Amino acid sequence: MDTGKFLATMGNMFIDGSAKLGKNCTIGQFVVIEKDAVIGDECTIGHNVVIRKGTVIGAGTRIDDNTVIGKEPLRSKRSIFKSDKTYEPAKIGTECLIGAQVTIYVGCEIANNVLIADGAAVREDVKVGEFTILGRSCTVENFTTIGKKCKLETNSYITAYSLIEDYCFIAPGVVTTNDNYLGRTEERFKHFKGVTIRKGGRIGGGAVILPGLEIGEDAVVAAGAVVTKDVPAKMIYIGMPAKEFRAVPKDQWLENQGWE
Repeated sequence: MDTGKFLATMGNMFIDGSAKLGKNCTIGQFVVIEKDAVIGDECTIGHNVVIRKGTVIGAGTRIDDNTVIGKEPLRSKRSIFKSDKTYEPAKIGTECLIGAQVTIYVGCEIANNVLIADGAAVREDVKVGEFTILGRSCTVENFTTIGKKCKLETNSYITAYSLIEDYCFIAPGVVTTNDNYLGRTEERFKHFKGVTIRKGGRIGGGAVILPGLEIGEDAVVAAGAVVTKDVPAKMIYIGMPAKEFRAVPKDQWLENQGWE
């Protein structure tokens, strides 16, 4: 184990003897690194960080104060999710930036060059693509996949069982949902489904998207809209309930941005 340089003495932290630390890592005070965790070269770990057993963190990644990586989920007796599942350890890619007071659960796969800002929460079985940004206090619930080069801004909420494809933009305060029965009747267990936002989809601030709906490729949902039906590709929807407004101008199409 090459622990590199430390900001604190070993007496102010716990590093399990089976953990592997790369070269030239900087480790803050009161850090806990559990059994079989692997941390790459040139990582920076802030104060009071907890890295749970088996977690893998790529080279050059920074993790700020009071963050937990690899947290096990809590399960109420009334939860629809089973509590006996065995999860794979969390995996964080290279050159990631993880803010303060972030919680990333077991079973997560975070690709290279991802930024997860302060206070965000990423639940179990979530995948996040490279160069994606999760803003301050953003919440991504379980069984969700987010593509590459997306931006989910402050206080956005992505419900469980959702799919967000590449190059999507989710503005502050967006709310997505997955339960049309609002917690009533056994029938709801057959119909849980999050939202699907296709490649290049954009959602304006404070919009609400109802369960199981699809936002088409390059479509736009305006700020404050309440989406009650699927939004076709390359169309703008506005209002409560959201209705077709007009087509997205061609100069705003993803294929015309030169990003790919």
